[in-house]
Amino acid sequence: MNKVEIIPVKGLPLVDEGFCVGEAIVEALARSGERLRDGDIIVVAHSIVSRSEGRRIRLSDVKPSPLASKIAELMNKDPRHVEVVLQNSRRIVRMGREVVICETEHGFVCANAGVDASNSGGAEYVITLPIDPDKSAERIRNEVKKASGIDVAVVISDTFGRPFRKGAVNVAVGCSGINPLRDRRGEKDLYGRTLLPKVICIADELASAAELVMGEGDEGIPAAVIRGYSYDRANVPAKAVVRNESEDLFR
Repeated sequence: MNKVEIIPVKGLPLVDEGFCVGEAIVEALARSGERLRDGDIIVVAHSIVSRSEGRRIRLSDVKPSPLASKIAELMNKDPRHVEVVLQNSRRIVRMGREVVICETEHGFVCANAGVDASNSGGAEYVITLPIDPDKSAERIRNEVKKASGIDVAVVISDTFGRPFRKGAVNVAVGCSGINPLRDRRGEKDLYGRTLLPKVICIADELASAAELVMGEGDEGIPAAVIRGYSYDRANVPAKAVVRNESEDLFR
């Protein structure tokens, strides 16, 4: 590996339901003079994927339950927003400091079940995670292949906080055309010692790297291309990253 490039995908239009994300990425790159190459990795913010799949919810259409209203009062939140969070949660893990930590139906543990008000299209809307982010990544990958003829990997990202460190980072919630994990167990370190507990989540690392040129503010760059990184092209879903409860020391 000589170098890795991170190329922002600029000029993507606002996304509505039914929008073809993969085709739009190919067209935006072409307008900027970029062409995809075999083995490129496209990282896409879940917000535009969710919007393209109709996962944007108008809060005025939401009727909060008594539980949502009670939590909203405790957490100083909009009860309608809390209701959407509950509808997208398998369970509540913890609440405090105006944050509701939930386990989603996908198995992700994150704030507010990934229900996001940022880039939702206005104060009256929220966006939820895709129902099946791995399937969404596969769809975008196929769209890119159809529009460009190029085989790429696709990673769908979202921003998660971390329990023992300040600041949030981008992580992979869906992927296609890539093995999200690199198992280095059995390899040798610099001194010949055998690596034992050494499995790297490269999908999360790629998502975080892409965020350096994407951003969630007014940058308007919801996708990036990572070029030059050598990866295992086995088509393993991002759900493989979720730690089983039997392996989790914190549950």
